[in-house]
Amino acid sequence: MLMQDVSSQPASSLPKDDDVGVMVRNVSKGFGPEGAKITVLDDVSFDIKKGEFVSVIGPSGCGKSTLLKLVAGLSKADAGQVEINGSPVKAAAEAKSIGLVPQSPALLPWRTVLDNVRLPLLINKGANKGRDLRDPEALLRSFGLGNAMHKFPGQLSGGMQQRVAIARAFVFDPAVMLMDEPFSALDEMNRDQQRMGLLEFWQSNRKSVMFVTHSVPEAIMLSDRIILMAAHPGRIAEIIPVDLPRPRQEAAYATDAFRDLEGYVRNSLKKVMREAHG
Repeated sequence: MLMQDVSSQPASSLPKDDDVGVMVRNVSKGFGPEGAKITVLDDVSFDIKKGEFVSVIGPSGCGKSTLLKLVAGLSKADAGQVEINGSPVKAAAEAKSIGLVPQSPALLPWRTVLDNVRLPLLINKGANKGRDLRDPEALLRSFGLGNAMHKFPGQLSGGMQQRVAIARAFVFDPAVMLMDEPFSALDEMNRDQQRMGLLEFWQSNRKSVMFVTHSVPEAIMLSDRIILMAAHPGRIAEIIPVDLPRPRQEAAYATDAFRDLEGYVRNSLKKVMREAHG
């Protein structure tokens, strides 16, 4: 299995072309006052191709969520650049090219499920022009929420609320989808159900996806590639291709190829965790 280590790769050696959905080049980020700033991300570079699903894993404190916020345009890098489909991230965010699914659903409790999903269509309406906007009702039905669209968030289970949040992020047809551990609060059975539902939807609606997770099996099942990050400071240790055929079903978990790759990723993760703790 050929692994790609880009931790020391110059940005000029990474491809820049029309096939790239997300481009991150030499990005660094720190927090704290000058003279006492803690570097959270150090010289991070990678690409996500259009239509590619890439997961980001790594030990706590490696900067996964910070990196996702930079790609979302919610935070500004101290150095380096981020582009979405060839545009600076700020312009891409203003053009509604980025969909974001946070760890918690963040639904408005006084709005029905349908009205929560409609909400992005009502914000910055000028950016809707020329888009393949989704029908909110049809989108909810595709996520198995047809009978819940007129209910309020408090009437739904945690898994259903998370599906609403994902539908809301897809409704305005963003070019790139960013997901920050969207299933982390769910029990394993519910988590697996939501994971497979997301996979099925993505396989028929190929968007560029950056998916932050702590789960190795989840990263393998969903992804085309896995970015493994090291900590202190946060940096890319390795980029691991997931050479499993698509479309994928739950039966893939039991295959030798899946288990072999899971073992490799876990060993690589243990290695960066040992290095982080000296």
